[in-house]
Amino acid sequence: MAVKRLSFNLKQISWYRYYRNLFLKNPNRLLAFKGTIVIGSLVILMMVLGLPFYAVTLGLGALAGALSETEDHPNGRLKSMALKVLSFAISSFSVELLQPYPILLGLGLSLSTIAFILLGGISERFRGVTFGALLIGVYTMIGAPISPNWYLQPILLSLGAFIYGAFSYVILLLKPYSLMNQQLAIGFYALSDYFNEKSKLFPSDGQRDKAIRAKLALLNIQIVEALDTCKEVLNSYGESLKNQQPLQPYLHYFMVLQELHERATSSHERYDLLTTNPANIELIGGIDQLLHELALATKNFAESLLTGSPYEHPKALGWLIGTINGLLKADKSKGTLSLRLLIKNLTQCNETLKHIHENYDQDSLPKLEKDTRSYFKRLKSQLNSKHPRMRHALRLSLSFLIGFAVYQYFGLAKGEWIVLTILFVLQPSFSETRKRLLERTIGTLLGVVIGVLVIRLFSFSGQIVLLVTSAYLFFIWMKRRYSVGVIFITIFVLCAFNIMSDKGVEVMAPRLINTLIGAFISFVVVRFLWPEWQYKKLPGLLSEVVHKNTAYFKAILEEYQNPTTDDLNYRIARREAHRADNALVKVWQNMQLDPQKQQQLNKTAFKLTYLNHALLSYLSALGAHRTQQKTETLQILVFENEILKALDDAFNWLTAQNIKEIEPIENTLRDISDKLLTTNKDITQMQYILLYNIVHVTMQILEQAKLFNLTKTAN
Repeated sequence: MAVKRLSFNLKQISWYRYYRNLFLKNPNRLLAFKGTIVIGSLVILMMVLGLPFYAVTLGLGALAGALSETEDHPNGRLKSMALKVLSFAISSFSVELLQPYPILLGLGLSLSTIAFILLGGISERFRGVTFGALLIGVYTMIGAPISPNWYLQPILLSLGAFIYGAFSYVILLLKPYSLMNQQLAIGFYALSDYFNEKSKLFPSDGQRDKAIRAKLALLNIQIVEALDTCKEVLNSYGESLKNQQPLQPYLHYFMVLQELHERATSSHERYDLLTTNPANIELIGGIDQLLHELALATKNFAESLLTGSPYEHPKALGWLIGTINGLLKADKSKGTLSLRLLIKNLTQCNETLKHIHENYDQDSLPKLEKDTRSYFKRLKSQLNSKHPRMRHALRLSLSFLIGFAVYQYFGLAKGEWIVLTILFVLQPSFSETRKRLLERTIGTLLGVVIGVLVIRLFSFSGQIVLLVTSAYLFFIWMKRRYSVGVIFITIFVLCAFNIMSDKGVEVMAPRLINTLIGAFISFVVVRFLWPEWQYKKLPGLLSEVVHKNTAYFKAILEEYQNPTTDDLNYRIARREAHRADNALVKVWQNMQLDPQKQQQLNKTAFKLTYLNHALLSYLSALGAHRTQQKTETLQILVFENEILKALDDAFNWLTAQNIKEIEPIENTLRDISDKLLTTNKDITQMQYILLYNIVHVTMQILEQAKLFNLTKTAN
């Protein structure tokens, strides 16, 4: 009670409230705060006691604990912490015990890497813990030459992780639902960015439209990933709570985020066609402003989740919608039907946000998608050489073995940094590795230069302050821009070695050299061992996209015919379609980093990216209006069934071993298009327009599919 009273009194102070809210509005700051407080406290305390080795080792343990923290309910966080401390101790003790036997240490490092990576594929909780265990093993290798006793590092590193975990657990206990607020806020922030970008389509032209849709497809990745993380956190809380009612508001916000996402991604007509009509100029300008205001509203709600402040709905939204609807009433022409439905859709977004704390059933809890497979089945699914995680595990294991052999054979000073660099640089694909390699190398180089120049200006106590500050800035930048984060972690390491042995500047040259060696090894291994060039993934991904879009279309049709109170199957189908779209977008994005000769079909990948996102937008619009009367729906079922059959035929063509001609499918789609164009029923005219656009974009996607060999042999 005393803590709550103090918190309440502090919130009444204007300057405190301002800086508190400013701090809380960035979700990364809480992680940075926790990590910095623990690392700073441990380092300062141990330095006061005259134990520099203890200070740095405990700090590194806390750092590893923070980097491997899982998004769990407090009960799950306890289980994760216990698992983490145990795995850290095993990893560190193993390295220390095998230190006198380099061959056994190298083999142990290699084999344990495979085991840890595969275990990490079982669940998010295991993924964080196993990465931390690998990191602790490398930290132990780095500190072994200067450790006073063989058992000291395992104890201190595990203790540092435990202290961080305990502090983080206490913080979470004070506000047990803050984690869900953070994850939901990230989703609403991402949605705000999407609304802002989409506003650029008003007004629009054909050429500009393509680039904006490609950018929207990239932003869509952030929203879908945020939704997936929210779902995992909600499931974690749901499994830990006997009384599910406290989850009801958060489940409601999650469902609202999904609804707003569907409406935000909806398109009723090509926006460049709407823009060409001079009568639409004022309405187009109004939609632009409306999207900006919706972006502001979603951002405001995200900030209210993080700060605990009441959500204030922008007053300008109501005025703007009233003005736009006034313009619509003055124009009765059928040419504005698409705009009318678009404005109706955005108006519903406004109503949803305006009443976001209301209008939900207090007794009804929506179901969420769950992975019901046992841990054994999840592990078993990875045990083949074609599984991406198994391939990554084998690449990382081989890279560790090569790096370890290189520094042992040549007796390189601080050669353990080679292995550490490989751990952070080597990613599941060549393009991701190349990007991380550049960021790590540039960040390390700048960190060394800046660190060496700056550290000479600081006294011993000043270096401790610099170390703590660098830790905070590393956490802040780690997820936002990795290369900047590397600069600060390099300065952190420089200060740590200077504090521990007065050799910070001295170890920077070997660190830079070993970073380059580790980066080179990572590059070579991922270049020649299952390189997985992005263009080879296109055929398989395109067939997956068509398959998932068809499933989404079927789910929409089912909702039109048999509306249900629990639309779990619909939501799963929709999410799967967006995940498939995201995978296609990532291939196009990553293709830019593949070697030039491997960037085949780059233009095709770009076209597929914006075409499929456009198709998904039309499907989303059809889904967003699925609450119409059944009598209206029955009039378009014939067309929907014909389209479904054509989509199924397209999927069969895409996945056939012996490629047949595409003309029959094209002819079917063209016939459907002609029928839709000649149909003029006002009651369902918008549905016909959407169906026509779905068919038309599908035809364009299949046209692009002709440009490469479509077989099941694609990796």
